[in-house]
Order: sequence, then structure tokens, then C-alpha cells
Amino acid sequence: MAEDEKPVEPEETPAAEQPAAEAEAPETPEAETPETPQAETPETPQAETPETPQAEEVVVEGDEVLTEEELEDEIEETPRVKPEIPGADLEVDIVRDDDVHRGESRWSEDEEDDFAESAEAEEAEPQPIANAAIDLGAGARYTATGKRKTAVARVILKPGTGAYTINGRELDVFFPRHTLQRNIRQPLETVGYETRMDVVASMHGGGVSAQAGALRHGISRALIEADPNLRSELKRRGFLTRDARVKERKKAGLKKARKRPQFSKR
Repeated sequence: MAEDEKPVEPEETPAAEQPAAEAEAPETPEAETPETPQAETPETPQAETPETPQAEEVVVEGDEVLTEEELEDEIEETPRVKPEIPGADLEVDIVRDDDVHRGESRWSEDEEDDFAESAEAEEAEPQPIANAAIDLGAGARYTATGKRKTAVARVILKPGTGAYTINGRELDVFFPRHTLQRNIRQPLETVGYETRMDVVASMHGGGVSAQAGALRHGISRALIEADPNLRSELKRRGFLTRDARVKERKKAGLKKARKRPQFSKR
């Protein structure tokens, strides 16, 4: 106990002597006095003062934050109405790049008008050839054979009113499709004799579309027989092109034309 008291007494004496020394000799302790408060003062505020206000602020801010229960009480819950059409209330998340850059729909009214005009132009009748000169005598007959795939059409052109007779039946009965009828009428409409010549044809082989292509090919060839000068114009429009696609024949040792038998180990 005596040893513990000895260090305490010298610590208290300088604290009491400091004011006396400062009063007696203020010039000499000027260098010592600023060192002692600088060493003691920064330790206390750094350790205690800055931490306590931060903790208090956090607590204050935490008190202001509302809990989930309080938010639920404040927000009025509205019952969800089931839509008549499932998914009708959903919003579209997909946006096209064109719409983002241009700020308008991909298909504008002008483009729709242009598309309609182009479709009408395609459906419009081809312009007739002005220099077509075909002899339409009473006994004039122009024959030709047209082919497409495995279909064959033997065609006879003669003066008339534009009637088509195919295997003893009319065009609308033999070819009910309007697209096929339009393709068949194209050669005579191109020449400008669609109402001045009749077509009599006998068909065999192939399917419906192949027979229609063969008939058009035969009519085009018959027009060349009537006027050889029409060849360049009809060829340019593709009426003289012969579609030679046929089914490839079966080979010996194969299942079909090219299919080989499958190997089975067991």
C-alpha cells in the first residue's frame, strides 16, 4: 500500500504547482504549456465526443423510419379485380429498336399505301404487245405441246371469243383456283388476243398446278407458231421456260432414289 501511494503524490503536486509556476514565470513555461493540453485534449474528443452524437443521430433516424406494419396500415388496400381476358392488364415489355429510334410504329400509313399500290400493280393485267400480228383466218390452227414436271398439254389455238376447253370441260370447272386461271390466261392477255382466240387442250399427267403450268407453256408455244416475232417478249416474261423437275427414279439396292437401308447390328 505504501508503494501505491508514492506515485500518486508526485502526480498531484505538479498539477497544483502548475498555476504557481505560470504566475511566477509566464515566459519560460510557454513552450511546455501548449504541449500538455495538445496531447490531452485530442484524445478525449476523438474517443468520446464524435462517437456519441453519431450513435444518437442513427437512433433518431431509425425512429423516423416506418415499419412494414405501419406502411400497410397507412396504404389502403384495393381488392384486385379479375380481368375478363387473362393477361389483358399486363403491359408489353418488348420494344422494337426501330420504334425506339424513330419514335413511331414500324409500319406507317405511307408504307401501307405504297404496299397496297404495289400489290395492285402486281395484280393488274400485263400490258399487251403492240406489234403482235396473228392471222385469224377462218381455218387458222396453231398447235403446240406444253410441259411442266410430268404434266403434258397439247394445245390448239383457233379464232374465237376467248373460250377455254380442257379435256371437254371449261376452264373454271377444270381449274377452280383463281390463281391458276390467271396464270393460264397470261399469254393471250400479254399478246392482246384474249377475246379473239379460243383454246382447246388435252391434258394428262402431273398434278393440278403442273397441268396449269403445262397449259400456259403450250399456249405460249402456240403463239410463237402464229407469230415468231413474239418469242423475245414471251421469253422475257418467262412464259417459255420449261419446268423439268420430276421425281428421281428409284435405284437398285436403295429404299428410294437416294435413301439407303439402315444398318442394324442386332
